[in-house]
Amino acid sequence: MKELLKEIRSKGIETVRFSFADQHGILRSKSITAAEVPAALKSGVGFPSSLLFKDTSNKTVFPVFTPGAGLGMPEFEGAADAVMVADPASFRVLPWAHKTGWLLCDLRFPNGKRVPFDTRAILKDALAKLAGAGYGLLAGLEVEFHIFRIADLRLRPEDAGQPGSPPAVELLNTGYQLLSEARFDQLEPALEILRANLAALGLPLRSFECEFGPSQAEITLSAQEGLAAADTMLLFRSAAKQALRRHGYHATFMCRPKLPNVMSSGWHLHQSLFALSNKKNSFTPKENSQPLSPTGKQYLSGLLEHARAACAFATPTINGYKRYRPYSLAPERVIWGRDSRGAMLRVLGGPGDPATRIENRIGEPGANPYLYFASQIHAGMDGVHRKLALCEPERRPYESTAQLLPRSLDEAVKQLRTSKVLRDGMGSAFVDYYCRIKEAEVERFKQGNKDVGDEREVSEWEHREYFDLL
Repeated sequence: MKELLKEIRSKGIETVRFSFADQHGILRSKSITAAEVPAALKSGVGFPSSLLFKDTSNKTVFPVFTPGAGLGMPEFEGAADAVMVADPASFRVLPWAHKTGWLLCDLRFPNGKRVPFDTRAILKDALAKLAGAGYGLLAGLEVEFHIFRIADLRLRPEDAGQPGSPPAVELLNTGYQLLSEARFDQLEPALEILRANLAALGLPLRSFECEFGPSQAEITLSAQEGLAAADTMLLFRSAAKQALRRHGYHATFMCRPKLPNVMSSGWHLHQSLFALSNKKNSFTPKENSQPLSPTGKQYLSGLLEHARAACAFATPTINGYKRYRPYSLAPERVIWGRDSRGAMLRVLGGPGDPATRIENRIGEPGANPYLYFASQIHAGMDGVHRKLALCEPERRPYESTAQLLPRSLDEAVKQLRTSKVLRDGMGSAFVDYYCRIKEAEVERFKQGNKDVGDEREVSEWEHREYFDLL
């Protein structure tokens, strides 16, 4: 803590944001003046615990002003305070904000007890269980998203609401040309702003790419160990939205905006296990004929078996399910393949390759990274513990008769509610809490969606709900 305070003084920091990831993977924060930071580091920073009970419109789902706040937990009654406890190792200086530092926090009650709905803690628990089995998680991030130029901020009083009106936007290029250098050059002014800010934050950026659709980009980040990779995803998204907004751009991680001709965006999570004893990749096969080691095949089998329930964490919005379409480079069924971009799980590498891994193509870019990672660990390790046999790879992914992925958030939440493995891994109380929040989102959609026609198309309700938020 002394070193952190010394760094804050030496860099002339005037304000420090104490932040945490809420249930949706959105950063919530309080800004503390530099003079008050020592006290905040010692005692934590209070915030209304009702923030943990809100859906994506910021409506409170649970009755917090009743005994036990509707959850049988008196600590939450009356929207009482919870406390942000800073992780000193997370400190960053935000390059786009004036003399501003940033700290990522874990959550406690004032009595020191851990808040059970702290999603970062959920991942820490999963990683601890993984370590108990002798493994660590290595994760690489491949994220698609859109960058638009803001044409109208829509900040009139009548635009306010829960949620408010999203900004009106213009394209930076018209697509469709995957990896086109000319199209990339049209994106480059915005991407250079992002690159410079990510570099200043020390994030492990690997590449920027021009994605297939208009005004669509992709970034990849170097592999990191589990918690660090999840923290990186959280900070990357926040940096993209904040830094670009200050220059008149709108970055969105909404999967499929309701705009003419735009494409869906996905989040491909590259994952492998390594042995804690020697740091070697536990998925690399020794036999030339095998795509993965026995451990890797068992882990892959677990991901397949629990994929439908894990969708609620990997694709946590109503909008994300509009991406699961045939012949779209997005998954549609619970299948795996060797270097197949049509499969849900794509196996890369092989004998002698220390980067052998599984790429899960199921996620949407707005997912909470802590919950996405944790669900993968619990699902995969169930396959390892039970030594599940791996099915054959699918060579025709869009002609397969394998089980379909959920077609809606509603269906995915129902799958999660009945998943013993994810309940045991993440806790029944947490699963019930999370499902209730997502069910409230679904209920509002059913009541408020006035669009009729093809349910696979994006509604105005979705665009208003997610375009600015994510």
